[in-house]
Amino acid sequence: MKKVLLTLGGLLMLTISCKEQSKNKEADPSMVAEALDYPIESVNIRNVKLKDEFWLPIIQRVQEKTIEYALAKCEEEGRFDNFLIAGGEMEGEVKGAMPFDDTDVYKIIEGASNSLISAPNPKLETLVDSLVAIIKVGQEADGYLTTWRTINPAKPPAPWVEVKEGVRWDGLFMSHELYNAGHLYEAAAVHYKATGKRNFLDIAIKNADLMVETFGEGENKIGAVPGHQIIETGLIKLYQITGKEDYLKLSRYFLDNRGNPENHELFGPYSQDHLPVVEQDEVVGHAVRAVYMYAAMTDIAAIQQDTAYLKAVNALWENMVSKKIYVTGGIGASRDGEAFGNNYELPNLTAYNETCASIGDVYWNHRLHNLTGDVKYFDVIERTLYNGLISGLSLDGKQFFYPNALESDGVYKFNQGACTRKDWFDCSCCPTNVIRFIPAMPGLIYSKEGNTLYVNLYASNEAKVELKDQDVLVSQETAYPWNGKVKFTVAPEKEGEFTIKFRVPGWARNQVLPGDLYQYSSKDEASNKLILNGERLDVIADNGYFKVARTWKAGDEVSLEFPMSVRKVIANPKVEEDKGKMSLEYGPIVYAVEEIDNKDAFDEIDVKPKDSFKVEMQPELLGGVNTISNEKLTAIPYYAWSNRGIGKMKVWLSMAKK
Repeated sequence: MKKVLLTLGGLLMLTISCKEQSKNKEADPSMVAEALDYPIESVNIRNVKLKDEFWLPIIQRVQEKTIEYALAKCEEEGRFDNFLIAGGEMEGEVKGAMPFDDTDVYKIIEGASNSLISAPNPKLETLVDSLVAIIKVGQEADGYLTTWRTINPAKPPAPWVEVKEGVRWDGLFMSHELYNAGHLYEAAAVHYKATGKRNFLDIAIKNADLMVETFGEGENKIGAVPGHQIIETGLIKLYQITGKEDYLKLSRYFLDNRGNPENHELFGPYSQDHLPVVEQDEVVGHAVRAVYMYAAMTDIAAIQQDTAYLKAVNALWENMVSKKIYVTGGIGASRDGEAFGNNYELPNLTAYNETCASIGDVYWNHRLHNLTGDVKYFDVIERTLYNGLISGLSLDGKQFFYPNALESDGVYKFNQGACTRKDWFDCSCCPTNVIRFIPAMPGLIYSKEGNTLYVNLYASNEAKVELKDQDVLVSQETAYPWNGKVKFTVAPEKEGEFTIKFRVPGWARNQVLPGDLYQYSSKDEASNKLILNGERLDVIADNGYFKVARTWKAGDEVSLEFPMSVRKVIANPKVEEDKGKMSLEYGPIVYAVEEIDNKDAFDEIDVKPKDSFKVEMQPELLGGVNTISNEKLTAIPYYAWSNRGIGKMKVWLSMAKK
């Protein structure tokens, strides 16, 4: 028996027996295909060193607390045991409640691998290798890897999964066999890029090769599509690493055959399997499934320059941002099926807004920006990041929202049986998805195309950017999102011409979100400023960016000023739930009133269009936040609510009649 250390602090020990430890080969450069698919490329998190007082603590919280906490929960609930039982190293029945429990382990590895990219850590790398060794035990000889089905093919862990005894791939609507594979591929691709090791990648490739042999057109192959999408983007990531066209073809096959009744019995709108993907123009069904699929469609549009796919994703995106997104950036209004509702159906108390859906939406919008360079996609990303996404994680890193409501009465148990954050869920996809995503956040800050650098988000950092003609060191110093001042320093390796495009945030352009779903009650007339080496430039935002093309030299400084004021937001009158109401914002942050700060007359709180407010930084409150207050109310950032016990909360406030 071999003892494998599973936490950095040594608090969690898992005893396993492995017949063969994974062999760790060095990276083979010939294995990596050049990614020529997207014209714009993100600046790798390896080259972005975050110093930010807002984002760095959140990332460190995940790295230092949430990963270890999730590992303990996975050990407690038998996630690791399932791989060992499937491989014959342990006796027992399936542990856990969901057919996709395997993916919690994959997502933790992906988050840890993203951490290794930005900050090499031998102890963490050893931990990840131990997890990979456990996973390898559970893989069948032909590459199959879904532990519940290997352990007992006739007995799924969840009663709503109906399968035929002993038949693989039966019941794909809910079996999650292909979903499990997708997260495996996603995690293995990041791990390979982080470490150069083949141990996890080889497990993924073996499984993907089985998929290629099993699904598609041709004799002895199965005609089918996944019930829950993500294998499509995972296969594309393996294609980008290996250059193996079969993976790209299978990804496209799964997409092309959605809505095709001649291929399989359709799953319906819940799984976006009601129409061919190129005919879909309304976001429907399970929101997480949807945005994962739209991300894959965008990959195909980019890689294969497919105009039909591009037209479809554009139509779907327009429908979402014009009719089906919350002011927090959350998506998926309906608790019934964790789904998008009807157009303009955006309830607050029962809002679902799954944390996983916000994460998937950021992945999709990031792809769309890399394809087009259009600022509107980062307007959605920023709003989602600062509001509806990080709200899913508590300030101590150990409690979570699965849904993210915009209102609470302190009684309705909207969060999987609780009316506050919970320490875990039977369906733990959201906590581990947060782990997967947050350490990769610095990769959103910069993008590049040729000799153009895009500055998409504002956070204190130092970065090395490899432009076409030279390397450039850049740095940001800022207290964003608490104020809109940014100092940007440029140090090219040699004096030379290139372009920097500084994003003017949507809120600073008097736009809540693209489209007319929300608008500010009044226009902020304060002007955005760009100052180069002490001289203010007379520049106008070009498609949402301040574009500065010049000969840059070491020491050049750009100061940006995006004036912040308390903004009042009103919704399109077609949103019945928000009629006669306003919400409050300051910079990119959406605010909420919480009962603990407004104990005397919470239910009577209202706002007038001409109300004025005081903005005050309170460093000891909720990790340090700006509060908004006047004689009637005190509001805190929405993302920080429910960190001080159970109570009422609302984002949308009644407008006073007088």
